[in-house]
Amino acid sequence: MSDMITADLVDLDLSADTKEAAARALAERMVAQGRVTDLEGFLADVAAREAQMPTGLDGGIGIPHCRSAHVTEPTLAFGRSAAGIDFGAPDGPADLIFLIAAPAGADDAHLTILSALARQLMNTEFTDALRSAGDAGTAATLIRGEEAPATAGSASAGAQASEDASEDSAATPVAASAGAAAGSTAPAPGAATESGSAPAPGATGTGGRPFRIIAVTSCPTGIAHTYMAAESLEKAGHEAGVEVVVETQGSAGFTRLEPAVIAAADGVIFAHDVPVRDKDRFAGKPTVDVGVKAGINRPAELISEVRGKAERGEVTAGAAAGTPVERAGDSTEGYGTKLRKWLMSGVSYMVPFVAAGGLLIALGFAIGGWKVNKAPSVMDHFVWTQTGSWGALLFQIGVVSFGFLVPVLAGYIAYGMADRPGLVPGFVGGSIALTINAGFLGGLAAGLIAGGVVMAIQKIDIPAALRGIMPVVVIPLISSAIVGFLMFVVIGKPIAAAQRGLTDWLGGLTGTNAILLGALLGLMMCFDLGGPVNKVAYTFATAGIAVASPSDSAMKIMAAVMAAGMVPPLAMALATTVRGKLFTQTERENGKAAWVLGASFISEGAIPFAAADPLRVIPSAMVGGAITGALSMGFGATLRAPHGGIFVVPLIGNPFLYLIAIAVGVCVSAALVVLLKGMRKQAPETTPTDPAANSATASKEAKQPVAA
Repeated sequence: MSDMITADLVDLDLSADTKEAAARALAERMVAQGRVTDLEGFLADVAAREAQMPTGLDGGIGIPHCRSAHVTEPTLAFGRSAAGIDFGAPDGPADLIFLIAAPAGADDAHLTILSALARQLMNTEFTDALRSAGDAGTAATLIRGEEAPATAGSASAGAQASEDASEDSAATPVAASAGAAAGSTAPAPGAATESGSAPAPGATGTGGRPFRIIAVTSCPTGIAHTYMAAESLEKAGHEAGVEVVVETQGSAGFTRLEPAVIAAADGVIFAHDVPVRDKDRFAGKPTVDVGVKAGINRPAELISEVRGKAERGEVTAGAAAGTPVERAGDSTEGYGTKLRKWLMSGVSYMVPFVAAGGLLIALGFAIGGWKVNKAPSVMDHFVWTQTGSWGALLFQIGVVSFGFLVPVLAGYIAYGMADRPGLVPGFVGGSIALTINAGFLGGLAAGLIAGGVVMAIQKIDIPAALRGIMPVVVIPLISSAIVGFLMFVVIGKPIAAAQRGLTDWLGGLTGTNAILLGALLGLMMCFDLGGPVNKVAYTFATAGIAVASPSDSAMKIMAAVMAAGMVPPLAMALATTVRGKLFTQTERENGKAAWVLGASFISEGAIPFAAADPLRVIPSAMVGGAITGALSMGFGATLRAPHGGIFVVPLIGNPFLYLIAIAVGVCVSAALVVLLKGMRKQAPETTPTDPAANSATASKEAKQPVAA
């Protein structure tokens, strides 16, 4: 925590009169310390989080917070307002304002400490000591947990406690609760939630034992409210003599409660603003379901309510487990996001077939020659001592693997939408797409139709007597019939015509058009580094070669896509090598791994760099990727294998020029990253500030490299 807040990040005379002005004043201190790279961008992220739910809390506390790509390291700034600032709390303005800034890729340890601070805000001794702190250093020391509230108050008044007494009474508020904030390990059934506490008489569950409550807390950001609600519920439970065990589903991840703890609970409290993960675990128990702020502001009322439901025997029904996409999803996802995830579900299962089949076919050509595709079946003719036979074997295995691409794509799109019941109609629809030559586009359509049909069937109220045969007989039968009818009779022919048109268009690409397509695919490959846009470009390329005899244009596109995808990690590796001072120690270590990842065509090797500094890394990578893609198409390089990086160079047409195209893109991207990061490093020296701020900034830069 010592590196998260310093005296320079504390303002005990915050003069702002609105929450926006308060956030700006504290954020400017973060910028001066090199903790935030883009003030306006960061404030936009804070405002977006504030729009989801006000961050004011009872007791005069405002806790604006967000995760942002403009934050270089987890940081906390504190301001104290004499007049008070309205953060939307029910009891009025806040005089203690904590601005919490977490990087988009913050590690669990840092988030755990920030979450522990959120728990401490429920401690009145802690907040009272902050209100009485006489200087910024004392406030920062108190927040860091280096002094107990009583010790800090004495220091601000000028009184000195004895060293022995300080050692005996000093507490570390933040550090002490860090373990709890990470998602506490559930105690054994029957254990008290706090050491030495005993349930009050009358607060009993079944069998005369103490009443037991399990709770789940979560909020959109998962940094502050999640843990404050947990702390509030635990304290209220202790006061009521009730055992409360909380599962905090925060940004640092969460530890699931043990099944035995859940089974022994008498009631459940959900205090959440995002969906509870694995909610079906808690079915069949008295349940109170509220927003996370209710868990902070009225925990005793919630405990009383769940006990009342237990006395009346009110329990919740079992909930559906949800589809694979829903189980991994987020609360605020719209249909557009779900559609993307459904499609990516199919693509992610298809890619291994593409990789295995493509490499086997490429090796077959390399061993058996370019006429291996005309060889007879190895079932009829195979000579152990002839390389041609081995080449034909590899080629024919690869062709069989490629035959699964479209059915697997369609089947797992439907699986992502409707879980296992979607697999049968999805695979049937994908196979029909192959039969009618609708190809990749037909597979996409079949998967979406299959998933939609199954989801519609599942919404029909079915008599209890038929429910047992629904997933085995009824759903596969009806959904397969509907999907088959639509694919054969209604939409199959138009999609097959569109697929032929796309194939003909690719076959006619020459000259400038081909180079422009290579540049566009390069931009897409480097835009999100393994994300949806990257996958669209990669899937487009692999669909072209997913046949026994792909066209020359299709193999050129595959070569351009792989070359561009290798650029970002290799460029970051080169940049960390030539200008290591512009990167943190962690990034320099990541740079070493990026050499191998880039050479293996794993674009995700650049993600740590892009997450820390997206505005400099991503545009630089896109420029280099576009250049590489255009050069690869211009040089006429071809590739039959869909993966492999430099390890499949022997299988590439025009390999020397292909490597030159990659090298040029890598050098351009690395140069741009170094240039942009170098400009940012000089920015604090050219921005006029007061001497104290300049001194603090210079000291910060001397101690720590500029984060990417």
